[in-house]
Amino acid sequence: MSHLNHSHSPITATGEYEVVSALIAPIDQLNVLSKIEVAKLLDSSQSGLYKLFRSCALAVLNTGNDLDDGKELLERYKDFDISIVQEERGIKLAIKNAPANAFVDGKMIRGISEHVFTVLRDVIYNNDELRRNPKYNLQTSEGITDAVFHMLRNANLLTAGLDPNLVVCWGGHSINRIEYDYTKEVGYQLGLRGLDICTGCGPGAMKGPMKGATIGHAKQRITNGRYIGITEPGIIAAEAPNPIVNKLTIMPDIEKRLEAFVRLGHGIIVFPGGAGTAEEILYILGLLLHPDNKNIPFPLIFTGPETSAEYFARIDKFIGDTLGAEAQAHYKIIINDSDAVAHEMKEGIKKVREFRKQSDDAYYFNWQLKISPDLQQPFAPTHENMRTLELHKNQPVNQLAANLRRAFSGIVAGNVKEDGILAIEKYGHFELHGDYEIMHPVDDLLESFARQSRMKLPGREYIPCYKVIK
Repeated sequence: MSHLNHSHSPITATGEYEVVSALIAPIDQLNVLSKIEVAKLLDSSQSGLYKLFRSCALAVLNTGNDLDDGKELLERYKDFDISIVQEERGIKLAIKNAPANAFVDGKMIRGISEHVFTVLRDVIYNNDELRRNPKYNLQTSEGITDAVFHMLRNANLLTAGLDPNLVVCWGGHSINRIEYDYTKEVGYQLGLRGLDICTGCGPGAMKGPMKGATIGHAKQRITNGRYIGITEPGIIAAEAPNPIVNKLTIMPDIEKRLEAFVRLGHGIIVFPGGAGTAEEILYILGLLLHPDNKNIPFPLIFTGPETSAEYFARIDKFIGDTLGAEAQAHYKIIINDSDAVAHEMKEGIKKVREFRKQSDDAYYFNWQLKISPDLQQPFAPTHENMRTLELHKNQPVNQLAANLRRAFSGIVAGNVKEDGILAIEKYGHFELHGDYEIMHPVDDLLESFARQSRMKLPGREYIPCYKVIK
């Protein structure tokens, strides 16, 4: 997407962190922007896009740094600035005081340069084409799905003519070395079978499968492997794109990010993680538990090394206690067998291909999945919204899963997202209220995550952002 046509200044230091300034140029779709688009990006008012553009760009430039706190990142590089320079033949980006790790010998790493222009593309497109275009009705389920389709197409992630082969890998950014090495083993086995990888694009369980798959692809002489990263503005600072991602897109919010995963992917593997992984599990179970999706094949596997057996036992018990046996029937747990995981996923995707073929559905986008509005409409994790979540069993099981998903989404926001962290600092803990038979398993699961250091990167103290009221 971008060309390494840089002018640069030497490395300098602001405080204890080295920074670099540079001028970079695209060569693809962003050669020309309208004056209105440029003005919006330069508009630093609350109604403009500059703040969003700056924070996402900084997160991308911070790739490789050991940091999972969006607020801390912005404070660390408070002098960072990025602006569009409009020239006669197109645009360039002027970057000032960027993290030095994004550069080699003063020149920006090509992959990071591409990701910076991806930020520019998606911030502009998502805002102008979706939020301001009357063609997209984001209040209806069909309108949201149509918007997700167009965002993915604009990011060049929809490839016609390919057999289904995309595996979505979910899991935590804060995992231990044994778990990380296992994700690489699984990725390697997937790569040997010609399967591509899609993740949340960050470190840990998102990086490992991609890293393993690159070796598997290399052994099979696959040169066009896809390593897709899907993120959203609130999470990108905590989970900056890992270096292996070769296709990146930034969805406008977590709900459209999750829908992008299930529409784009042909199966899902879940590795150990924390609150964010629990949110993803609850999302896919809420979707698969919908009566309209009863006969749609969608392979779902939970896996980890032997040391993660207790983790998945807790997850399984939590699902059983809250959602019941029907939910448990939608996934398989495979412990410490990367070959079996990849084999099972390959066979599951064969069934997906046959189903899509028989039903005349596209291989590259799952149109048939029914996603209910309670899984699509953005959830704002305010203190009031968290306090009034309906966490009881007197509702359809897919709706309970959706509400539990929202609860965990709020905890993720309070843990790592700038807005959520600031809200906790100002108003105190989020409060979760509900039936004891729901709240007790929720509390137990969250406490186990904290004890296992799954809420923050290793070495960082976790201070809970929530209180469970039983």
